[in-house]
Amino acid sequence: MNNRNRLTTYILIGLVLGVVVGYVANTTMDDAKGFADTLALVTTMFLRLIKMIIAPLVFSTLVVGIAKMGDAKEVGRIGIKALGWFVIASVISLSLGLVLVNLFRPGDAMHLAGMAPPVDAKTDIVTTGLTLKEFITHLIPASIVDGMAKNEILQIVVFSVFFGTAAAAVGARATPLIDAVDGIAHIMLKVTGYVMNFAPIAVFAAVAGIVAKSGLSVLSTYGIFMAEFYLGIILLWVVLILIGMAFLGPRVLRLVSELKEPTILAFSTASSEAAFPKTLEGLERFGVKNRLAAFVLPIGYSFNLDGSMMYCTFAAVFIAQAYGIELPLSTQIMMMLVLMLTSKGMAGVPRASLVVIAATLAQFNIPEAGLLLLLGIDHFLDMARSATNVIGNGIATAVVAKWEGDLEKPVPHKDVATSPLR
Repeated sequence: MNNRNRLTTYILIGLVLGVVVGYVANTTMDDAKGFADTLALVTTMFLRLIKMIIAPLVFSTLVVGIAKMGDAKEVGRIGIKALGWFVIASVISLSLGLVLVNLFRPGDAMHLAGMAPPVDAKTDIVTTGLTLKEFITHLIPASIVDGMAKNEILQIVVFSVFFGTAAAAVGARATPLIDAVDGIAHIMLKVTGYVMNFAPIAVFAAVAGIVAKSGLSVLSTYGIFMAEFYLGIILLWVVLILIGMAFLGPRVLRLVSELKEPTILAFSTASSEAAFPKTLEGLERFGVKNRLAAFVLPIGYSFNLDGSMMYCTFAAVFIAQAYGIELPLSTQIMMMLVLMLTSKGMAGVPRASLVVIAATLAQFNIPEAGLLLLLGIDHFLDMARSATNVIGNGIATAVVAKWEGDLEKPVPHKDVATSPLR
């Protein structure tokens, strides 16, 4: 068993053990919440280690990649192709969520059972950070040091594009600096390997903690809603894979296999950010040149959150149904367009999906209190959203590489931590 398969196996074991231990704690311990809070420290430590890696990893790999491209026109061309794909994927994700929530109508059961919270109930969700001003603030860094300190991926991408393009324009005089940054990239990839050794423990702690706190009974209360949402996620996966197959052929299945480990990691920790380094490695093993993957993938983390966007339309209309509010098709389409824009402000916003939904509900006179229906199960929903974001961004990056003619043959068992950045 190679190292990748071994880590995947350990993560799955951690996931199963987490469910078992969490259930036992929830049903037998007097202070299950305290137990969950203790385990949360382990998960927090792991996620902070991941956050520690992301800024220098994105900066170094992206700068080296752009500097080796040596052509600002190529950078612009790749960026336009990537954004074009992201827009199409966003429309598909939002539309699928809209179709399924109207087909299943999960909110009707809540309405008939009188489970909708009072319209004046408080959710404590701050709906700021979604204006054009705030989006620009997330986009352009006032200081790259501040952007890196806050792990604002989009700000790091913007600065890295300027830095790498300038380095390419300077030419030979910048070569020593680019070589040094290249060394940083390889060091950060090696650090990633060290941090990932803690992944199984973090997965165990994350799952055990949430089950201990919420219990499995919450799954029975919202079982139908969750089953319908997860069915929607599976359908979205199928759609994304079929579209990817149109460009990559049967090889797209190999890509999904390469992304298995980061997808499981994202699902288990409910954090697509935790899977970023491993997703980058998986794409390179698949044959995507590192310089292209390091450029497209971080942008995708800001503009191509497929699972999160499908959830936005699904959840918003679900809440309207729970209050017996019938939304005409024209209003739902307008809501989808609004979500298309506001979802692009997700990057850097805590509890991003809920914040976007809360802001959208207010615009369509739907009680924001309806979010209380989802707070108890949001972690379980976020697990599916995060895993889908990894798959969506992986396929997007591979397709852009194919369009650019930069997709090479897969390299089995490649150690990207020691391979040259291409």
